Amino acid sequence: MKLKVLFVVLLLALANSVTAGKPNIVLMIADDLGYGDLGCYGQTKIKTPHLDRMAAEGMKFTQGYSGNAVCAPSRCVLMTGFHPGHAYVRNNRSVQPEGQEPIPADSITVAKLLKAQGYATGAFGKWGLGPFGSTGDPLKQGFDRFYGYNCQGKAHNFYPTSLWDNDRSVPLDNPEFSAHQDKLPDGADPNNPASYKQFAGKQYSADLIAEQALRFIRDNKSRPFFLFFPTTVPHLALQVPEDSLAEYLGKWDDPPYAGGRRYLPHFAPRAAYAAMITRMDREIGRMMDLVKELGLDDNTVFLFSSDNGPLNGTLQGLAGTDAIFFNSAGGLRDGKGTLWEGGIRVPFIVRWRGRIAPGTTSERVVAFEDILPTFVELAGAKNTIPKNLDGISFAPTLLGKKQAPRPFLYREFPAGSGQQILRLGDWKLVRQNLMPKGKKAPSIIRTELYNLKNDVAETKDVAAQHPDIVAKIVKIMREQHTPSSIFPIPALDAEKAK
Repeated sequence: MKLKVLFVVLLLALANSVTAGKPNIVLMIADDLGYGDLGCYGQTKIKTPHLDRMAAEGMKFTQGYSGNAVCAPSRCVLMTGFHPGHAYVRNNRSVQPEGQEPIPADSITVAKLLKAQGYATGAFGKWGLGPFGSTGDPLKQGFDRFYGYNCQGKAHNFYPTSLWDNDRSVPLDNPEFSAHQDKLPDGADPNNPASYKQFAGKQYSADLIAEQALRFIRDNKSRPFFLFFPTTVPHLALQVPEDSLAEYLGKWDDPPYAGGRRYLPHFAPRAAYAAMITRMDREIGRMMDLVKELGLDDNTVFLFSSDNGPLNGTLQGLAGTDAIFFNSAGGLRDGKGTLWEGGIRVPFIVRWRGRIAPGTTSERVVAFEDILPTFVELAGAKNTIPKNLDGISFAPTLLGKKQAPRPFLYREFPAGSGQQILRLGDWKLVRQNLMPKGKKAPSIIRTELYNLKNDVAETKDVAAQHPDIVAKIVKIMREQHTPSSIFPIPALDAEKAK
């Protein structure tokens, strides 16, 4: 009996020695939040006091990039540390009966690497990298705990009839309706708020998910934890509880969205969008406060970003959103679905009390693929970072040390006629028309060059004046693209085959 007790004590001592000094990590990813949607990035209409405080108490990056232009490929980059030219998932692709293209079983993910270091791992929000039971199941990709939406299509309704609790679908007390019915019933008065009450329920999914995230923190307060919080806010449909909506009702001219451009109607779409973001900010504040209350503030890293840009450009006005009114892109060109800066440059804030100098602004180019190696290095396990990753740890920058500039940033996206960009210093080369239209061959590739230092809005193409820069960047682009049988880009695949 004494030997058994001694053995248990030794195991506990070993476990404590392995996890000693490892910071807790809270990774928060918004959904379709623009570069200009937070107060700390210039927003003047929407209140985000807790995220503004996070920036004031930590480091704000002005050149942070999401993994791609839309949801699933961006999250794949985030989880695996590979840029879109090497990542497995490169576009949204649904699978039946519910979910998206699963990442392979042998994927190395940030959750797997941190779990190997003794971390408790939990994901709360939207997954989108494979259904339960598939190779992309979050419980097979390094997470001990999951709560929320598996499928990004289901996540378009904030009042769903069920959510996933690990691999179990749990019913909610909400009426059944589609989040994609884009008009009011015949005879309904679009100016009467009562006409829209049918698009709400009793249990708001974002609140339920946030509560589970708080419980995870409490349950794991005595060991290092990795909390992944991919919230569904402010992705459509526009839905928010009345107590939050009340804060913004009547603040501006706010004509109703009665339908016609997809998703659910709303009688005050501008107020709803602002209220969704402020409510998200409130939940993030609750997480920060709980960490402080538990005495974990000095040993917890918070990182906040967004999976892609806002509904700007050709998506302006979708479901009643108004990115122009809120300046959601922050003066950057276009938005979600494109590789222009508005589609992929996003808020990027990191806070670690006592370790990251407060009120710091960094111009370093950082991106989703960098998050995996950064977290693993901060966890004291730098030697376990896979050597073939595209991501570069920015831990030295966070801790106030000098770091060599990023060699380049590469993105490709097979939608929107086929897009490819590479940033080299301040130069950004954009190539479009890489995909055939229908059965036709691809059009002539359109190539444009911008200097982001002088032209962050990408208004002046200077490719003709700098053919040497264009040629240099195109060469790197060809090197960085690996063909994918699932997500082909014919023009790039043909170049690679030469």
